[in-house]
Amino acid sequence: MLLASMSHLEQSPPAAPRVAHRMGAVSAGAMDVGAACAGFGHALATADSLIRSGNSRHVVVVGSERMTDIVDPLDRGTAFLFGDGAGAVVVGPAAEPGIGPVVWGSEGDRHEAIAHSAPWNGRDTEAAVRPTLRMDGPAVFRWAVSTVPRTARAALDAAGVTTAELAAFIPHQANLRIVDGAASALRLPPHVVVARDVVHAGNTSAASVPLAMEELLARGAVPRGGLALLVGFGAGLSHAAQVVVMP
Repeated sequence: MLLASMSHLEQSPPAAPRVAHRMGAVSAGAMDVGAACAGFGHALATADSLIRSGNSRHVVVVGSERMTDIVDPLDRGTAFLFGDGAGAVVVGPAAEPGIGPVVWGSEGDRHEAIAHSAPWNGRDTEAAVRPTLRMDGPAVFRWAVSTVPRTARAALDAAGVTTAELAAFIPHQANLRIVDGAASALRLPPHVVVARDVVHAGNTSAASVPLAMEELLARGAVPRGGLALLVGFGAGLSHAAQVVVMP
């Protein structure tokens, strides 16, 4: 099983083996995927490759966050944005592929745009003060409204799919301005449902895409078996996108 998370407070051991054990998969391979808000997309692509290669038959992909553990409740730049949540999918073999090629990337020169206030070892801060997540909101917004549409278009091209064939657009639920800005830039047809679960769940980082996917399915907004364009983006700065068949 693959666990995408940026809020696990222990550097070691990783969280995935404990989650797998509690699921009953006591001997399964399990590892954490650390790609922050793009983590679910990275984990989904990894699961797809594991199954296509024959190294795994089924992979549970989890996005789980408790962001309230890592944000400062007094920080006006982050406290009101983030929430806690978890979502998961099971990826397995199929007669027809249900996960398109991943388009991903990173820009490590912009790593400070979303970062902790200090290293965990406390060399740059008082030992009694735990580092918390900080974000340069304007810089992240400018990067996202440029990167998300570009990455989304590349994922559509890689999958050989047009926007007219989509049933849903499910980007990382960073904030409503970014979601709506990306949807507008892609010029989606009116029938394409845009996930806006951020208004209910907040920004749940690696959990936001599976949570938004489930929210659309639960209320019947999109058909099972329809095509959805997923895009994750965030700290790193990192991004990942793929077209999938809705479960």
